[in-house]
Amino acid sequence: MNDEQLKKAKSGSGFIAALDQSGGSTPKALKLYGISEDAYSNEDEMFDLIHQMRTRIITSPAFDGDRIMGAILFEQTMDRQIEGRPTADYLWNVKRIVPFLKIDKGLAEEKDGAQLMKPIPGLDELLDRAVANGIFGTKERSVIKLPGDGLKAVVEQQFEIAKQVLAKGLVPIIEPEVDIKSPKKAEAEDQLKAELLAGLDKLPEGQQVMFKLTLPETDNLYKELVDHPKVLRVVALSGGYTRAEANERLARNNGVIASFSRALTEGLSVNQTDEEFNKTLDEAIESIAKASAT
Repeated sequence: MNDEQLKKAKSGSGFIAALDQSGGSTPKALKLYGISEDAYSNEDEMFDLIHQMRTRIITSPAFDGDRIMGAILFEQTMDRQIEGRPTADYLWNVKRIVPFLKIDKGLAEEKDGAQLMKPIPGLDELLDRAVANGIFGTKERSVIKLPGDGLKAVVEQQFEIAKQVLAKGLVPIIEPEVDIKSPKKAEAEDQLKAELLAGLDKLPEGQQVMFKLTLPETDNLYKELVDHPKVLRVVALSGGYTRAEANERLARNNGVIASFSRALTEGLSVNQTDEEFNKTLDEAIESIAKASAT
């Protein structure tokens, strides 16, 4: 593990940019960027286009290591290059931004008010490739719609995967997202906090994880996690909130920083000039970094 990256992940200013849309979410991300589905005829062309979009974001002067602590990459982005360098190498050695990798393969069908992760075949091999590419940590997402047994199963599965990640010397970002439309959102969040604290109790001393959580109904609900010795950092997802609302909620949760995806790229368009694009991105980054600084 890179000590400089560890220091930055633990206490660096700014937030984590989530640039990890994968197969299922890529068409939507491209559409919001102004590229319709008739602009590509197969998956390879689609992934080429999303890589062009990500390259434009990452190479923008607005995308700097002072305001952005880390970036989460999709597997194909890790395997590709930016300006002739592997993406993770470019992020760290050019921008001083800590690289993370999304490792889950999407969500299983809903059961007991939650969606577990689908099986992740070849996870060991993927983690070895991540290490070889200079990746610092991973991210794995599940979704919770209601409190209950499904929520408990999500947390158990998340910690199981996290142990595999830790065994490779990487830091896992555990992401049990609570759906912002849940009719029992606050209740689910209370149960989630208790389950996460119980999971941390079982982690060996000296090991640390990160959490990526939905912005809670109760401000500072996750303060115990923020202060926990086995937690490197708590970050928040935007989860479908607009950037303005996500920033407002984030600013009320001390010690939590953003890890936004849609809220980060809101307003960016393929049709913008570089000047317009960089200005829009700069304003987004500035507002999210400011909300993360509380």
